[in-house]
Amino acid sequence: MRMTAPPDSPGRLDDAALIEQSRHRPESFATLYDRHFGDIYRYIAARIGPQAADDLASETFLVAFRKRDGFDPERGAVRRWLYGIATNLLADHRRSETRRLEALARVQVDSPAESEHADRVAARVTAAATQRRLAAELSRLPDGERDVLLLVAYGDLSYEEIAQALDIPLGTVGSRLNRVRRKLRAVLNDITAESGGSDG
Repeated sequence: MRMTAPPDSPGRLDDAALIEQSRHRPESFATLYDRHFGDIYRYIAARIGPQAADDLASETFLVAFRKRDGFDPERGAVRRWLYGIATNLLADHRRSETRRLEALARVQVDSPAESEHADRVAARVTAAATQRRLAAELSRLPDGERDVLLLVAYGDLSYEEIAQALDIPLGTVGSRLNRVRRKLRAVLNDITAESGGSDG
């Protein structure tokens, strides 16, 4: 039976302490699962869809459990470590993610009802076109750039957390994000120019 201390309980162990405790009492790891499964699941589902996300999120925790003896709290928080494991597991699902983004890029705009106001129609068409173009650009990004971008967007991780999750230098995180931003900004500028919305 799983026992979890309430979040505001004075006896609540932090994540690193739970990892340490789980080395002698493996059932303690269930509390980490309870705390972080939802965030890891949402991150994975946003990248490859909900069908595969449940299995991959569970696999993330199985890998973490097996590797818990190697966890080093000096290198960062448990949360970052879990995102790193999830991102590494996603590498085996790159084709699924790319297919998902390419499918999103092909989605057709629904024909709006005639009764809709012209401004709302224009906004919907522009939003759909923007979504398709951005999805197409995301599908073409190198894996490292896409990982960094989506850890910011879906995982809400800081630069330092991403560097620790992916085991890359902090400067690499910044340079990858800068490259991605330039690419996406160029796509948005093209869309604005095509729609005639650029004011200069």
